[in-house]
Amino acid sequence: MAGLLHDILKEGVNAGASDIHIKENSPVHYRISGSLVDCNFVPDKAFLAAVLNEMITEPDHITAYRNHGDLDISHVEENVGRFRVNIHRERGGQCLTLRHVKSRIMNVSELGLPPVINRIASEPRGIIILSGTTGSGKSTTMAAMLQYINENMNKHIITIEDPIEYEFQDENCFFEQREVGIDTSSFNSALKHALRQDPDVIMVGEMRDKNSFEAALQAADTGHLVLTTLHSSTASQTINRILDFYSKPEQEPIREALSINLRAIIAQRLIPTALGDGVAPAVEIMLNNPSVRKLLYENHLEKLHTVIEGGRNEGMQSFNQSLLTLINSGVITEEDAMTNSNNPEQLKMNLKGIFIGGESQITG
Repeated sequence: MAGLLHDILKEGVNAGASDIHIKENSPVHYRISGSLVDCNFVPDKAFLAAVLNEMITEPDHITAYRNHGDLDISHVEENVGRFRVNIHRERGGQCLTLRHVKSRIMNVSELGLPPVINRIASEPRGIIILSGTTGSGKSTTMAAMLQYINENMNKHIITIEDPIEYEFQDENCFFEQREVGIDTSSFNSALKHALRQDPDVIMVGEMRDKNSFEAALQAADTGHLVLTTLHSSTASQTINRILDFYSKPEQEPIREALSINLRAIIAQRLIPTALGDGVAPAVEIMLNNPSVRKLLYENHLEKLHTVIEGGRNEGMQSFNQSLLTLINSGVITEEDAMTNSNNPEQLKMNLKGIFIGGESQITG
């Protein structure tokens, strides 16, 4: 059984699959360049049982999966690579979703990200939030930022992940990577104790609740740089998502704390390339300049988008501005850009050379 799993994973990696889906009594599917492609192998109950027996070895993981039916772990397949694995039940059967974690960390330029991302990574303190849906490349972008720090600065970096996705090698920085469930009991516990471990940079794999956000805020407030991710689709929605952790009376001091400690929000989506050979990141970037700070403090979040569109000279950009650059560069098609735009009508006007208000023209 282990040999069959090895072959499935190897075939997927060789085909450039980002994700591999294995479901009982259904063909294995690979996600390649954003599309699902099936293969001719159909795993049965015995195969899945053997695979799970091989992967789930920690007693706490066994108990968690038995009690909840969902488990996130990492798996290293010899001579193939590292995978982030979600194991779950579906109609009483077993399913696995495996994401291939590339061993080499690509830099900002290789990923097609704006150079300002490296400048953001150079911030000495504060909170940097990467937002987007599952599979939007948040973790890959964050890894590129940490690697930039690793190559250009001398820092103590602590990562708190569930599970560990990228393994960093110490270059100029000293890394400690802690996996929830193995090295620490929870994000909150690891964050609390991280402040006593003399870090310069703390990376939190995901901001999940009020407690984890408050711990991250405390870390930023005491002079640390915190990088984290959140499931939201735009910069302004990211702020609202954080405020949703709190009751209405609690939100004002949190907005004020964000206005002081937030450094940037990077919202990301992956768009199929025009050549069909992969995906390209469309990125909205909000920097906490004086205008953004004032809007956060005064609770005028509906105006953030206008400031983002008008802040191109500082390195900010909206999704439409990013999409327009990708279209003009021939990286993506107009059709895919329209599908992924928050405001396709505005994008159509921009493509005709019509820009209104604070919008800035981009020629590619």
